[in-house]
Amino acid sequence: MPGGTKLPQWSLSSIYPSFDSPEYREDKRLLGERIGAFTELLNEPIPAEPAGAASRTLSLIRAWEIAGDTAENLAAYAEAVYTADTRDGRALAEINAIEAIGLPLGKASAIFLNRLTERGELLRGLVETDADLRPYAFFIGESLKRAAFQMEPELEDLANDLARSGGDAWTRLHGVISSTVQVPWDPATGEVKTVIALRDLAFSPDRAVRERAYRAELEAWKSVELPLAAALNGVKGTTITLDNRRGWRGTGPTSASAAVTALKKSCFQSRLEEGTLRALIAAMEDSLPLFRRYLKAKAAHIGLSACAFYDLFAPIGAKAGTYGWEKGADFIVKRFSVFDPEMGAFARRVFDESRIDAEGREGKVGGAYCIGFPLAGESRILCNFEGSFDSVSTVAHELGHAWHHELLKDLSRSRLRYPMTLAETASIFAETIVLEGALAEAEGADGAAERLDLIEGSLKDSCQVIVDILSRYYFERELFARRERAELSPVELNAIMIEAQQKTYGDGLDPRFLHPYMWAVKSHYYSPDLVFYNYPYAFGLLFSLGLYARYQREGPGFAADYRDLLRLTGQASAEEVARSAGFNIADEEFWQEGIAIIGKRVEEFEGFKPSIT
Repeated sequence: MPGGTKLPQWSLSSIYPSFDSPEYREDKRLLGERIGAFTELLNEPIPAEPAGAASRTLSLIRAWEIAGDTAENLAAYAEAVYTADTRDGRALAEINAIEAIGLPLGKASAIFLNRLTERGELLRGLVETDADLRPYAFFIGESLKRAAFQMEPELEDLANDLARSGGDAWTRLHGVISSTVQVPWDPATGEVKTVIALRDLAFSPDRAVRERAYRAELEAWKSVELPLAAALNGVKGTTITLDNRRGWRGTGPTSASAAVTALKKSCFQSRLEEGTLRALIAAMEDSLPLFRRYLKAKAAHIGLSACAFYDLFAPIGAKAGTYGWEKGADFIVKRFSVFDPEMGAFARRVFDESRIDAEGREGKVGGAYCIGFPLAGESRILCNFEGSFDSVSTVAHELGHAWHHELLKDLSRSRLRYPMTLAETASIFAETIVLEGALAEAEGADGAAERLDLIEGSLKDSCQVIVDILSRYYFERELFARRERAELSPVELNAIMIEAQQKTYGDGLDPRFLHPYMWAVKSHYYSPDLVFYNYPYAFGLLFSLGLYARYQREGPGFAADYRDLLRLTGQASAEEVARSAGFNIADEEFWQEGIAIIGKRVEEFEGFKPSIT
């Protein structure tokens, strides 16, 4: 680790001291009790008269909230322990145990939606007139819409039960394999590397090392392609079957394909109109020539005629500083504080209170995430810090999620659950704060080399979020279309991924060296419940650029407006949240404005004289 500082592991003791602690055992007991209390309330329909309807609906919402919070708190703890070490058999057993205890909540939630639907017309009126019910207007309205896309409660109960040994089991299989697969690296010493370690070498300044790691990574994925293909087929097959059963597809001559159905559900989950998604995708497609210019300029900087896939993360010239853990933490706190002192103070607490697990180690999953614990009102961050500015940016990204959680923790469950699109806005906005702060400190001739590295790093990330995300979007769309007809072999999956990358990267990358196994790399594909978990990142990037541009115009006073916007994210559609900031995201021109900001960075990057590394 740069600077010799030992990287931190998180402490989960304020959540639960251990699986055997009285606190954990008591909440496991309470989970069953609280689900039972919620279920009992559902035995009778909501009264038809207004006062009784309002009172019973509030009681149902609150019972659903406490049961859901308890289930999420327990599950998040078990998941955090497990992802920090996927070899921990006790953690896996607890995940299964919590799922088993929580099974009746799935059926009860389906009955809950039906109860609301029985009094739908009455409740739509009451949320306008009843002061106690008014704060839940959005939740009730969305629940009434959701009720149209569920099976009978008994079937929802069966689906939840089968998920444990079906779709969710495929998800866990991917997690175990992807976190532990490894290949020989140094025959002389017997050294082996995991794919996580190999992917880290994509940042090496030595092209020979990058290429060797890339080839070894492909070899590693090939060695496990059959079980991973089975997992992906299992997950998507589960999704297609349940989407059809729940009515997302429609019926008769107007029934949609599996791909269209999955996108429809994804938009609902993202609280996004389908027209808004089309506008976003159109802007991303229009930006492809811009990113190909960037990739060609990058190739010139590193003395190539064209970049290979393993050059996407190659450093350019002088690095933007090497960051020890403490230096990186201090920089994040400083830049957050410039934007909003409250945000900076919060980040300081997260660092000081051991809420981040940053150490890379065998058995720990790759990537990074932020996970919330609703009963504790806290969150934790997992990452694999390696001392670059990219790693600092990743920590800032996850702290953006944590700050979002912090601002909402006083709201009840039904008012704080936000979609992926708006979640990624909060995280990428935090990244933007840190990047812009670093650029501000890299002015003048002395900072030219560092500025070059920062600009290129920003474009590298934007390229991933726009170009690579678009390729993954194309891949998933085609995957759904084909999986509807039959299971796909690894050869077919590789071919679809290569085609998607050729369509997006175009002549910006050497077509001989793409990444056919990106379908194995990205865990987002392996969730039966969340589909198209890719475009929300592009949404977050471009929306956050619009927010940051507003901050630059308005100055420090915008921080309070930003906090208000984040607090709204659990209680409004993406379009309504955007309107609160003065944006019309259904118009492609809005997204083009964000692309234009990236375009200026491409122009600046092209203006730097190549310095071959």
